[in-house]
Amino acid sequence: MLKVIIVDDELPARENLRCLLENDPEISIIAECNNAMEAIREIHRLQPDVVFLDIQMPKINGIEMLSMLDPQTMPRIVFLTAYGEFAIKAFEEQAFDYLLKPIEQERLNKTLYRLHHQCLSGNINHLEEVNQDLKYIPCVGHNRIYLLNLEDVFYVSSKIGGIYVFNQSNNEYFTELTLKTLEDKTPLIRCHRQYLVNLKKLKEIRFNDAGGVDVIFINDISVPVSRRYLKFLKEKLGL
Repeated sequence: MLKVIIVDDELPARENLRCLLENDPEISIIAECNNAMEAIREIHRLQPDVVFLDIQMPKINGIEMLSMLDPQTMPRIVFLTAYGEFAIKAFEEQAFDYLLKPIEQERLNKTLYRLHHQCLSGNINHLEEVNQDLKYIPCVGHNRIYLLNLEDVFYVSSKIGGIYVFNQSNNEYFTELTLKTLEDKTPLIRCHRQYLVNLKKLKEIRFNDAGGVDVIFINDISVPVSRRYLKFLKEKLGL
């Protein structure tokens, strides 16, 4: 049984694909999403085998969303598009396959046959890591998605409630992206198991009497540095 998530901002397109997929008794549709941030959350939570992903979506398109996924939980991606020229870009991003809209049952069956065959053969290799760097960090707000420019980010923190991004005013923004993804796809540097920092915003490294270490930002906010990452941080700063 293949666990599938459908991601498309258009309800009729999701309904059409769902009807076609339901003809295969070995497919289990575990979620449907209408935007990239919802999809990232559900992929992390449900860990599907396959994601049918629309390319043309507002705010964050399918190819951008692919670069935001954690490589460690990357499912197989089948891109959906109404425009053939996007197919080349899709395969540049290591898509498993792509389907042109309107999707036809016969073409979909070929994709499903390959998916089933790969799973039955024991080939569980997912996509190679997409090397595209992020241009911004998408964060979830009330009925909106904030696209935070990396130049405005001071640090990122992992808390019990999730991953939060902080700016110069120390305002926090929640993101569905993992620390691992942000570490791999942005210039942010890890200084602690729970923190990534923007080196361009640092003012000093402070050693306290108890033996602890903090980094101080230009807005005088501080975050801790663990001994494990202190040497790495100093190397990145040329110290």
